[in-house]
Amino acid sequence: MKKTLLATAIVGALGASAAAQAATVYDQDGTKLDIYGRIAMGIAGGGPEFNNAGQEIDDGAEFVDVYSRLGLRMSHEVSRDLTAFGRLEWRFSGDERNTDQGFNEIRQSYLGLQSDQFGTFQAGNFDSFYNQFVSLPFDVYIDRGFEFAGHPKQSRGDSIGYYTPDLSGFTAFLQAKHYSERGEVEGVGTTEEGAVVAPQGGVRYAQGPITIGLGFVEDVQRGGGNGEMLYGLIGSYDFTDQFSARLGYETRDNNDSYALRGANDENGYDKVGLGGTFTTGPWAFTADYYNVDRDGGLDDSNAWAFGSYYNVSSNFDVFLELADGDAPTVDRDVTLGDLTDDVYWLTGARYHF
Repeated sequence: MKKTLLATAIVGALGASAAAQAATVYDQDGTKLDIYGRIAMGIAGGGPEFNNAGQEIDDGAEFVDVYSRLGLRMSHEVSRDLTAFGRLEWRFSGDERNTDQGFNEIRQSYLGLQSDQFGTFQAGNFDSFYNQFVSLPFDVYIDRGFEFAGHPKQSRGDSIGYYTPDLSGFTAFLQAKHYSERGEVEGVGTTEEGAVVAPQGGVRYAQGPITIGLGFVEDVQRGGGNGEMLYGLIGSYDFTDQFSARLGYETRDNNDSYALRGANDENGYDKVGLGGTFTTGPWAFTADYYNVDRDGGLDDSNAWAFGSYYNVSSNFDVFLELADGDAPTVDRDVTLGDLTDDVYWLTGARYHF
């Protein structure tokens, strides 16, 4: 019961609802084609009152698209133990008329081979394996509130990956993303790093109520990192069918030479996260807290998020999310206004198909 509720009420970035609501449009002679998607709209407001340059900005309410998408899942049984598969997913803006283009983004596009005996190999544009096998327990929010490394981390395009079948609860994974400079003239248009490969890997244990993931990512600068290794140890425990708790730690070393170039947001850090999910009937509630210890002379920070989700039907849900990525420390000098100044909120509805 709990897993069904989470799949339909929380969804998150993995598109679990899409898998649950996918419609099979063709299934014959071992070949299958599913179509899925969602139309999601809402109203968002709040958040920081100042930009990175210290200029005051408008943080008023706005009607927004909430990651609407359309996707295809394809598979063909090559043999009893081998299946070829592919996936293609687009993102579009559902809150307004778009006359320039039908879709804003090819969110995922990959193909691969899956064997129950030997594991799964895939290539193309897909979610980070670190996110799928390590940081997933915290990835429950529709928009903001997830502070660990997410699905784009050194992934999304020019990537190959492999993960083993379930081995008594253990699954090992390895992925590599290639940043190419093929065709570039030497010294013109090239980067300081040049062509690089960003590997990531680790292992997950999932058995009964326990899920624990341990992984690493080489966070190269070409992919928005600081050139240092990122490590994470994140897990969850299902206390009951209705309540699960999660605990995680993620760290990345500081790169002094990178910080000197002004990229302070990508300095080293230590993050500790604690949270939980509670479901009852058509309702689901999530709450998470993070403590972020930043290197490079930057201030430490606290972050928190809260989500409330209600299933009107198996295809339609409404939601409310609150998040503050840099909340003040609660002490005797902090007022209620201090606690609510930079809170971001989002409420809306989604129809899944």
